[in-house]
Amino acid sequence: MATVLFTGNLQRHVSTPAADVEAGTVGEALARYFDDHPSARGYVLDNQGEVHKHMLVLVDGRPIRDRVRLSDEIRPDSEVSVFQALTGG
Repeated sequence: MATVLFTGNLQRHVSTPAADVEAGTVGEALARYFDDHPSARGYVLDNQGEVHKHMLVLVDGRPIRDRVRLSDEIRPDSEVSVFQALTGG
């Protein structure tokens, strides 16, 4: 199973424990994670289901390419990491 991980700084706002999920894409992995942790969804995705501009999602240490449809493929042993990106000036 793929593992979904969140950085510790998000813990100040919402519970985001690591979780193993069965999924073939980033979108599926996040959807399954949000099934069990629905309050985390609004921190990661906007109201259109796209990754918020201030969030960074990595698969096995590489940024995802598709921040809109979340169609990047993952393997059963992948790590999907979600970070709060630094934005602003």
